[in-house]
Amino acid sequence: MPSKKTTILSAALVVASLGYFVDIYDLVLFSIVRVPSIADLGYVGKEALNHGMFLLNMQMAGMLVGGIIWGILGDKRGRLSVLFGSIFLYSIANILNGFATTITDYALWRFVAGIGLAGELGAGITLVAESLPKEKRGYGTMIVATVGVSGAVFAGLIAEYFNWRTNFFIGGALGLMLLVLRIGVFESTMFTQTKQKGVKRGNFLSLFTKKTLFKKYLKCILIGIPLWYVVGIPITFSPEFAAALHVQGTVLAGRAVMYCYLGLVFGDLFSGLISQVWRSRKKVVFLFLTMTTVLTAVLFNQNGITNFEYYLLCFFLGIGIGYWAIFVTVAAEQFGTNMRATVATSVPNFVRGAVVPTTLLFRYLEPQWGLIQSASIVGAICFTLAYISAYFLEETFDKDLNYLEAG
Repeated sequence: MPSKKTTILSAALVVASLGYFVDIYDLVLFSIVRVPSIADLGYVGKEALNHGMFLLNMQMAGMLVGGIIWGILGDKRGRLSVLFGSIFLYSIANILNGFATTITDYALWRFVAGIGLAGELGAGITLVAESLPKEKRGYGTMIVATVGVSGAVFAGLIAEYFNWRTNFFIGGALGLMLLVLRIGVFESTMFTQTKQKGVKRGNFLSLFTKKTLFKKYLKCILIGIPLWYVVGIPITFSPEFAAALHVQGTVLAGRAVMYCYLGLVFGDLFSGLISQVWRSRKKVVFLFLTMTTVLTAVLFNQNGITNFEYYLLCFFLGIGIGYWAIFVTVAAEQFGTNMRATVATSVPNFVRGAVVPTTLLFRYLEPQWGLIQSASIVGAICFTLAYISAYFLEETFDKDLNYLEAG
């Protein structure tokens, strides 16, 4: 018979993993249905591309706002309240998104859904990291991330059979069904003990007013920027890149996203396992950063390849950015219990929100430099910042998380 503690840990892992599965399904769904949904609203060509960029930025802006709100609530009210509150919000927003008839409606619900999508991962990773022994928490966060990113593969497959509105309805329904599993999941013991001490929790501004905290926080964000640079530019706008590279055959954005996230499933699995074997987070970040840099350069230097070969490169790029699990784990491990949810929730959403300035820079450079060259320039900036940050990052593999941040 499994012990009560084992049952509680299993419940937390299941809910966090499935919550992230639905989170990722809804998060990448827009990238998958961008072209057919905007076309259905009556826009084509350059106008459709501009609307697509606007809607993506609205979603990511919502995640940036939500990352701050949910992060603070996670440290003040608890990990579970954020976990379930965020799932409820993005589920309702996606159902309503399915009824959108104008770009304004679409943008509103992408923004609201973005706010909801911002909370689940940080709360889930924080809950799992605080519930497992330090030697095994890497396995826990690996499971959450690996199961979670497979939601994108599911979204890609579902999109092959249903129209874009139905896909949003399905995502919302999955989230609401998931809330039933909240039974049997308990709050983090570390958070409960911290709450009883009456210490100040979730002080978001201290991340910017205290130099030591700000430096750690900034490094956590910058090592993740390449992840969403890849998803936000070459993957999301893969039909445009395929045309510029004279790819033989049609390249669909939905399939590019699906193959990329299929690679992410393996990447998260491999990065988590390698981290446990090497007993290091930093070494794995460097390994996967290098892999992603090389693969991005390879993609941008192809010309006349087949669409199958293009999708294959998307798959390998997904493996390369598969240090997402390690990246979020590192953010959670860098800070004390009274700030952990704030950081673990806001950091990935600042990374996702960085899609806004990176795509704006990309669009600013594109008329003068062209599609491939402008994307390469933006990528070079993102990768350079990530390498520098990773170099100065603290190793946290076997760090005891039961401590508090001053102030």
